Amino acid sequence: MAVWPAGPVMPLIFLRRRAMKDDIERVEYASMLYDFYGSLLNESQNEIMALYHEDNLSLSEIAEELGQTRQAVHYKLRKAEKALKSYEEKLGLVSSYKENRQRAQKAYRIIESAGMSEPYADTLKRLIDQITE
Repeated sequence: MAVWPAGPVMPLIFLRRRAMKDDIERVEYASMLYDFYGSLLNESQNEIMALYHEDNLSLSEIAEELGQTRQAVHYKLRKAEKALKSYEEKLGLVSSYKENRQRAQKAYRIIESAGMSEPYADTLKRLIDQITE
């Protein structure tokens, strides 16, 4: 690793991997927000979000399909994502869902470590699954 006067410099490959991971996490989070709050968007925002997050089209492909510029599609997509984040800040459904999934995983581990007989353990797991759907 090269050392510059300001300190160590991360190799470019690691920076790219981190950026890719951040991009993937951002898209996954936006997709989850869309699943929860998509019906609250206007028709244009909903269409662009669906094409991007459900059909996995690129911005250029969406622009071509809708007869808009790539920049217009990008702007509308970011505006829709901003609206979804605003809904989440007010309602907190996604964070509650994630917390409940973590609680469910903890409950599964407790069931496994408790050594319950299989019929009881399976019944409890099914109930947890129903609660966290």
